[in-house]
Formats: sequence, structure tokens, C-alpha cells
Amino acid sequence: MKILLLEDDVILSEILEEFLISKQYKVSIAFDGDEAEEHLYSDKFDLLLLDVNVPYVSGFNILKKLREIGDNTPAIFITSLNTIIDLEEGYESGCDDFIKKPFDLKELEMRINYIKKIYNLENGSLLTINENVKLDMSNLSIIKQDEVIALPKKEAQIMKYFLQNKNKIIDIDELIINIWEYDNGPSIATIRTYLKNIRKIIGAEHFSTIKGIGYRFNQ
Repeated sequence: MKILLLEDDVILSEILEEFLISKQYKVSIAFDGDEAEEHLYSDKFDLLLLDVNVPYVSGFNILKKLREIGDNTPAIFITSLNTIIDLEEGYESGCDDFIKKPFDLKELEMRINYIKKIYNLENGSLLTINENVKLDMSNLSIIKQDEVIALPKKEAQIMKYFLQNKNKIIDIDELIINIWEYDNGPSIATIRTYLKNIRKIIGAEHFSTIKGIGYRFNQ
């Protein structure tokens, strides 16, 4: 699981980085808003930990920009702000949770575990497609009863995104924004080929095509 940590306090950043690495997470560090946006432009993350009051671009504005373009990466704000107005702005910008400074590392772990649970982000876990079919992200494969079928990385990521957004209509632009780096998007034909291959493996009945809009994973 890859985490982007935006925190301009060097000491706190080091403490948090060491803690997250000890929990087997991969961590990218940013000390200001510009640096965070550079990371977000060149890489994809499973979770964002964003300090609010940082130089150049605030955590609030970073997340607002992401949500405006359709990036749904889960996000937790780290902040010393505690007024209702601050909370309102944070949630309106699209965050999933807040953690208020100062905080215990155990509290951070609990909040991350909650995000992992609701977004199916468990490290090395099997994601259930149906009672007989599972997605194994650690080995990039579909386990279909006793058969193991290897998947290309992007097909596995597409399947994971649909599992994290069950019964929601997802268009191709949303897939591109949430799976590919911003300067490396595929063609529409390529994504349709990926989806066609996934359907063949797990069964076409799991996907509905909403004409002119997108696709929905039914479960």
C-alpha cells in the first residue's frame, strides 16, 4: 500500500515516516504543497495523509483539485485546526477523515485501518468478486475455484477499482484518472480491451454497460 505523506514539520514527518514503514507501507514524503503535487502528477497512491497548513498550496486546495478532476484517492487531513468552519471546509474538499494534532500513533493506525477496510486496501488480502472468484492483488491474479489466472497489472488495478466502487457507474475518464499517471494515459480502445478481457475471465454478468455513460460492477 502506497501512502503520500505531506507534512512540513521535519521532525514529525520523520516520526510518521518511520512508523508507516514499520507497518509495511511504502511512503513518499512531501514538505510543501508544490512537492506533493509533483508526486501526485508522477505517481498513484492508495492513501493521502495531508497536513493542511503547508507552504505554497494547502492540503485543502490540493485535495479540492484532485476531486475536481475525478481523483478519488482516500485522504486523511492532519491538522491543528479544530473549528466547525475548518471541519466543514475539509469535508467539502473531499476528505475521508481528520486527525488532530497532537495525536498518538495508535490513533493514526486506527484511522488508516478504517480507510483500508472501507476501500478494500488491505495489504496482501484477497478481494472477493463472488463466492467462487477472488482477486489477488499481491500476485496479480484471479483465483477461480482452484484455477489461478495471471492478470496484467493494469487489468488487476481496473478490477480492484471496480471492487472498491461496487454498483457505481464508472466512466473511462474516471478509470484513467484514478489508475494511470497523469502524463501516461492509455487510449479508450486500450481500456475497452482490458475490460473485455476481465469480463471473459470473471463472467460478463458482473458488468453492466451503461450506454453513453460507462460501466458498473454488479455485486
